[in-house]
Amino acid sequence: MKMDLADLRHARSRKDFPELTLEKDEYVELAVSRSKVGLVLIWGGVIIGILAVTIVVLLASAVDMDDNLLFKASGSAKRYFNLLFFALYAMLIIIGLVGSKVYRGNKLFVTNHRVVQISTLSLFSQSTNVINLVSIEDVSYKQSGIFEYIFKIGTIRMSTVGDETTYTFPYVDTPTDELDTITHLVHVAKGADKQSGAKA
Repeated sequence: MKMDLADLRHARSRKDFPELTLEKDEYVELAVSRSKVGLVLIWGGVIIGILAVTIVVLLASAVDMDDNLLFKASGSAKRYFNLLFFALYAMLIIIGLVGSKVYRGNKLFVTNHRVVQISTLSLFSQSTNVINLVSIEDVSYKQSGIFEYIFKIGTIRMSTVGDETTYTFPYVDTPTDELDTITHLVHVAKGADKQSGAKA
């Protein structure tokens, strides 16, 4: 019955997380995404940019209404400026969409055997780190600054045995919950590894 449950969880994980290549008896225990606060900041910047462009558009349109201004825009100049402002609006929206996709492309998966971290730096740059749970020596998190403290976000840090490499996953909501889960899974994996070593 236990194997049946593991098989079901494996099948469900393959369906829910097609981006992962899972071993036969492997399934996802925890999937961590970045906080939505980052998306709010990205789109907040886009909105500020749109407002700034809108103010410039309104000031430029006031040229024809005030004879005291230094210059009056001709029809072709106004068409050029309108096209330029439209391009700026489009560029800001594209920046928001690309920024959101890249931000959401960063994920951390914890299976019953390993940790898989997918890091996305741009639309065309992505890397994957795979860490066996038994290789993890220490799991911790930190919050830096008042911003992270107010919004209750932080960075998960995992240190490995031997080469002492530290893997980080920033902008995580309530990182203490994920920390407890990962720590528990590491202890379970190390306990199972010791048992299999003792039997051998």
